[in-house]
Amino acid sequence: MNSLLIMGYTSFDLGIFDEKDLKVSVIKKAVKNRLIGFLEEGVEWLIFTGNLGFEYWALEVAKTLQKDYEFKIGTIFAFETQGQNWNEANQLKLAAFKEVDFVKYAYETYENASQFRQYNDFLLENTAGAFIFYDEENVTKLKYMVEKMRNTATYELFFLDFEDLQDTFEEMNE
Repeated sequence: MNSLLIMGYTSFDLGIFDEKDLKVSVIKKAVKNRLIGFLEEGVEWLIFTGNLGFEYWALEVAKTLQKDYEFKIGTIFAFETQGQNWNEANQLKLAAFKEVDFVKYAYETYENASQFRQYNDFLLENTAGAFIFYDEENVTKLKYMVEKMRNTATYELFFLDFEDLQDTFEEMNE
């Protein structure tokens, strides 16, 4: 697999509004362990969509891993206007998604709902699999993309869930 899409819960979905929250450290540790595995198996590209929360934390981890592994990072935003109304702290996070090896915008601005379907189709057609922080018992709008991925025959799905985070937390405290 040469390209891996990274998606997951937003900080709002998780109720995490402080970067110093212990949960962020646990998530980053779990992400690091999984990303190292993907990179050692030959993943060449990590692709993000520019969402805050899990994606941002995974991006931070990925950028540190670029010092030790040879791979590229790309962000494919749905819209050029993504994040334009975010506060200053979140604008800095948005800038981090733009400071990668490849940046692309699917559309200039939002015009209609079909753009999201086309955008999601593009992501699936241009990645071989996805690493997703998602739990079936905590459903969000991610469920539609997960269903679409499951219905794509050759698409590989790798999940991080709350049980994995509990295991990581316990390992960190041994």
